[in-house]
Amino acid sequence: MLASTVITMQDNSAHGEDSFLTKDFGNGEFLDVVLDGVTGHGGEQASTELRDALDSGDLNNAEDIVNLLGDINEDFFSVGSGRFLLTTVSAVLGRGDNVQIVSSGDSPVFLINKEGHQKLSGNAGGFLHVGVARAIGASEKLGAPAQVEMTPSVGDRLLLCTDGITDNMTIEELAEVVRNASTPEQASADIEATIKERLTEGRVPETIGVRFRYDDRTGIIRFF
Repeated sequence: MLASTVITMQDNSAHGEDSFLTKDFGNGEFLDVVLDGVTGHGGEQASTELRDALDSGDLNNAEDIVNLLGDINEDFFSVGSGRFLLTTVSAVLGRGDNVQIVSSGDSPVFLINKEGHQKLSGNAGGFLHVGVARAIGASEKLGAPAQVEMTPSVGDRLLLCTDGITDNMTIEELAEVVRNASTPEQASADIEATIKERLTEGRVPETIGVRFRYDDRTGIIRFF
């Protein structure tokens, strides 16, 4: 696995229902996770419990993550009947030379480099239409999570984020900020500055809805 540097960013002041996890396994191997609990549906408890399960799990490949998500989904559904204990999850596992991505719900993962940007998983925006149906805990049996595998190259950058970020900055804006930053810390600071400015103004680009959407925001930015 290539050497990489990472930064986490979070403002959980809107609802307190986002969670994140980043683990360093050594030798360049890692696990990055963002989770967006569903507001009004036990989202804080769901995202926290799933984060803790991923943190303590023995995760060597995407199959291990999918199996764990299936088990947690059954536990959540048995308690909440699809109406309570709901959360999205996007996990990026770096093992050996490869990165494996597993997502359920609408929290996207982007690959950004000098050639451009690509959404690897998740659906930026539109949570109420897409994310709830695919959230952990929403159905008795978890539908197949999205899975992607890639081999990172020097200069590749990954951005994981919840919709408190993607509802207020376009994908193109985020990609430009991350691509032009010299460090993950600079990228995080520039994203935060843009969002805080838009919060003050109450407006965002017309292509993502005009009105600022105040929500928890969480991101993980990793530079290879």
